Amino acid sequence: MPADACTTAVPSLRQRRRAAATQEIVEAAENYIAEHGPHALSLRGVARNLGMTVQGLYHYFPNRDALVTVLVTKAYRDLAEAVSAAADTAADEPAALRFMAAAEGYRRWAITHVERFQLLYGAPLRHYAAPHNGPTTQAMHRICEIFQREMFDGFTTAQLAAADTRGLSPALQAHLEPLFPHGPETLPPPASALLLGSWGHLHGMVVLEVFGHTSFIGEHQAEIFHMAMRDLLEDIHRRIPTQLTGTPATP
Repeated sequence: MPADACTTAVPSLRQRRRAAATQEIVEAAENYIAEHGPHALSLRGVARNLGMTVQGLYHYFPNRDALVTVLVTKAYRDLAEAVSAAADTAADEPAALRFMAAAEGYRRWAITHVERFQLLYGAPLRHYAAPHNGPTTQAMHRICEIFQREMFDGFTTAQLAAADTRGLSPALQAHLEPLFPHGPETLPPPASALLLGSWGHLHGMVVLEVFGHTSFIGEHQAEIFHMAMRDLLEDIHRRIPTQLTGTPATP
């Protein structure tokens, strides 16, 4: 490789300084949210905490929405990393235990980073709309893929297609068909419906806790969550046939 090729691959001093400044701004914004809540976020407040002018901040983020998009994307990525790392702790365990570990990782991140979780799933920020199919959507999909993998690991596509979902409408089946990648094919609509329903159950339990609606349970909230996730997974797996008609049993 020519020497000049190696040189051009190294970021310039200006680029490194800009990257460092951008990271500092993002960290300051996260701290601002942690202190004041996501709805109080303003470029003026972040700039003041950094000892710089709003005009100076505009060199890195042209408006509040640009900063919010970066914050949301990073929060989704951090949450996905936490879920993935939690699942990896049970890498040598059966799929059911990996799913439970992933769910626990999701809850643990949410109750540890309450304000950032509220930025993702609380009331929408006024006048903010995430870019369609942008980085926030891509980061969110990663979390879905982790739970899909752990929830359905060990089942064939044919088994998932035969899952009991009490009759999906043709319109809903057509809508679900392309939504969830599953290897070279799509995740069959019955399994997609199960995934969405389970996601709502898991996420709803966490939201209730993060927003203080289950505080009356006190220190037992973790146990309640664990029980609910175990029952959820057992119900889903009961709906997926272990043997299809006309298919020989697995030895």
